[in-house]
Amino acid sequence: MPKSNPGIVFMGTPEFAVASLEAILRAGYPVKGVVTSPDKPSGRGLQMHPSPVKRFALKHKLPVLQPLKLKDDTFLGTLHNLKANLQVVVAFRMLPEEVWSMPPLGTFNLHASLLPQYRGAAPINWAVINGETRTGVTTFFINHEIDKGSIIYREETPIGADESAGDVHDRLMILGAQLVVKTISDIANGTVVPVEQHKLGIAEPLNPAPKIFRNDCRINWNHGVRKLHDFIRGLSPYPAAWAEMIADSGEPIIFKIFAAKPVIKDHQLSTGSIISDNKNYMSIAVSDGFINIQIIQMQGKRQMPVHEFLRGFTINESHKFI
Repeated sequence: MPKSNPGIVFMGTPEFAVASLEAILRAGYPVKGVVTSPDKPSGRGLQMHPSPVKRFALKHKLPVLQPLKLKDDTFLGTLHNLKANLQVVVAFRMLPEEVWSMPPLGTFNLHASLLPQYRGAAPINWAVINGETRTGVTTFFINHEIDKGSIIYREETPIGADESAGDVHDRLMILGAQLVVKTISDIANGTVVPVEQHKLGIAEPLNPAPKIFRNDCRINWNHGVRKLHDFIRGLSPYPAAWAEMIADSGEPIIFKIFAAKPVIKDHQLSTGSIISDNKNYMSIAVSDGFINIQIIQMQGKRQMPVHEFLRGFTINESHKFI
């Protein structure tokens, strides 16, 4: 049995964080409050929508705080009055010291990488884009520097050669939830021995994981097959790799590509050339082979398998990806 059953404030926003909050409740830990992002306009009519964490919290009748500014005196006072012993952060924003230093047992974060590798906002995407064969989740105590606090635990998992960022996301979401509960339990028992990141003895260069913007997602067909394959799956399903195709009119059409198969093969075609039977397959020529498109979306249309796309779009010799 734990020496204490710490009252917890949970902080998070997206679906990835919901799994951890649910695991905390299932484990029987009292959640005194949930901090999440303010509701945002989206969809037709730009109606206000709550975050996945808020929806889950309200369903389970948990108090919800949605501060615009984390240094706001009213928010800080309300947070203090919850009298939490421990704060747990999963996929939230950077916390000021006034917040992370508040509870007596500290504030820990779940990060979707094997820290110190892939510090930053998009660790899952960048690990897949870079062709990593392994990744994982890390819990660490938050300090003044982003993703640089002392590590509590790390849990590793492989990345399959054809897995997308979405596949890895879903597995890390569950793995992370389990690690969060283990971390809470051992903090409550007083058995954790945090390790400063620079003492882990990792000599290899550290890869960053900065936020990904739209221009970062444009496909450069001058890269080789393997790099392109990793790029496409590393951005799938979101935010999605995109490219421009020159059509009959000469005007480019924007496409998103969600899944593709790499084929290494010698050929004499120019980069970006398209080979298709206009029924079942569509291949893009690159320097050392072909990218066989599997799932595609034309601008203004829905996402669909390539054979379905070809029923309504005919490829001819004038078409080329640029």
